[in-house]
Amino acid sequence: MDDVVRRAPLFTALDDEAAAALRATMVQVQIAKGQVLFNEGDAGDRLYVVVEGKIKLGIKSGDGRENLLGILGPGEMFGELSLFDPLPRTATATALTDTVLLGLGNRDLDTWLIGRPEVAKQLLRALAQRLRRTWEAVGDLVFSDVPGRVAKALSELAAKFGTKGPDGIHVAHDLTQEELAQLVGASRETVNKALADFASRGWVRLEARAVVILDEERLSKRSR
Repeated sequence: MDDVVRRAPLFTALDDEAAAALRATMVQVQIAKGQVLFNEGDAGDRLYVVVEGKIKLGIKSGDGRENLLGILGPGEMFGELSLFDPLPRTATATALTDTVLLGLGNRDLDTWLIGRPEVAKQLLRALAQRLRRTWEAVGDLVFSDVPGRVAKALSELAAKFGTKGPDGIHVAHDLTQEELAQLVGASRETVNKALADFASRGWVRLEARAVVILDEERLSKRSR
């Protein structure tokens, strides 16, 4: 657990003693698959680090359509925007699997930021990286076709959750077909068509809430 937590941006600038002290101030939170941690519009008073499991971050439009902003796994951090912006949560966080988190209240974090500019710098870097990914996603929606976005999503999920085996990279993403469609910003039918095409070409093998990437190079090229 400690090795996973140390990968979070909040901890990377700290030595072992300081990291242990910060870890001691955090509260462990366990949520079951499908449980909502917080809703879009809720007051934000803490950030979280994923220790085990997967969290999906999503938004909903006024007409009820949903879009996924990202899938987070062990060592990743979210909710830090509330530290710098007191406005309500901008997304809903839901457990894709049984999940263990560590939560840190904003007031507790404030004491760590005072006199520790390296921690603040790491948090700002994490926010900058998230903003960069957001703009990249906007660019993909404008300039990339659906198969390209599906290929890119599978490659990114493989980088986070993939395990190499004798026949390829097994990616247990735990997403339904509808959720995968929400992740790439397309209809389920269009995404399923792209997946079927990839499978017919021998690039992937489809499994229940998982995929085995058989030809990583061709899938990566299709994502560009």
